[in-house]
Amino acid sequence: MPKIVLPKPFFFENGPRAVLLLHAYTGSSADMRMLGRALEKENYTVYAPHFTGHGTLNPEDILAATPLDWWEDTKKALAFLREKGYQEIAVMGLSLGGIFATKAIEEERVLGGGTLCSPIFMGDYSLVLKSFLNYVKTVKKIAGESADEINVKLPTIQKEVEQQLQEIQEFTRSIQQKLSTITEAFFIAQAGKDELIDANAAYQLKEALTNAAVTFHWYENSSHVITVGKAHHELEKDVLAFLNQLSWNEG
Repeated sequence: MPKIVLPKPFFFENGPRAVLLLHAYTGSSADMRMLGRALEKENYTVYAPHFTGHGTLNPEDILAATPLDWWEDTKKALAFLREKGYQEIAVMGLSLGGIFATKAIEEERVLGGGTLCSPIFMGDYSLVLKSFLNYVKTVKKIAGESADEINVKLPTIQKEVEQQLQEIQEFTRSIQQKLSTITEAFFIAQAGKDELIDANAAYQLKEALTNAAVTFHWYENSSHVITVGKAHHELEKDVLAFLNQLSWNEG
């Protein structure tokens, strides 16, 4: 059996401008590697940590964590960058990561940031549930479990996923309530062919950011994981243009 190499968090230390990139639900730093490299080439320092429970061959690790754990992870990531000497930081997140990026913009001293296909407003998580269960089957098969072993575990896992998705939804409501307090520059990217979340919710987010300078991009032919999809080069250019116009204080 070939050796399985799991993705690791990355820290590309380059220029004085720091960007925190937060990955998706069931994802990892691999979601953000191409974007991270594109920003590094343009003299940005980029950090992409892992949320608790992610980046392993045991999907139950994710289910053992909570949104509060992931918020703590976000705060620790910001503290890591500050300890490295980066006092001005932009934060962007893909899907679940965008929820925590938005909360960081609301509550932590960051320069700006935004969301990439993120369910800040979302009533139906059924497609995410289905995706998670498919993820479980794939990962457990890679880990060496038989189809019978996996099928025995699936009903319990499904209940736990449903509970966790409800917790995420409740956590996100408190973020929705504070969107009007955001005055920093805010980037919204949404895929037109998003197979997991309601793409039109991106417009709802834009309208709720009543006091922010919003940069909105719609990628008509892209799917949910926009950072690695067919529009990733376009996205990288747009994110870079957004970051370049932030008010970096470089002395």
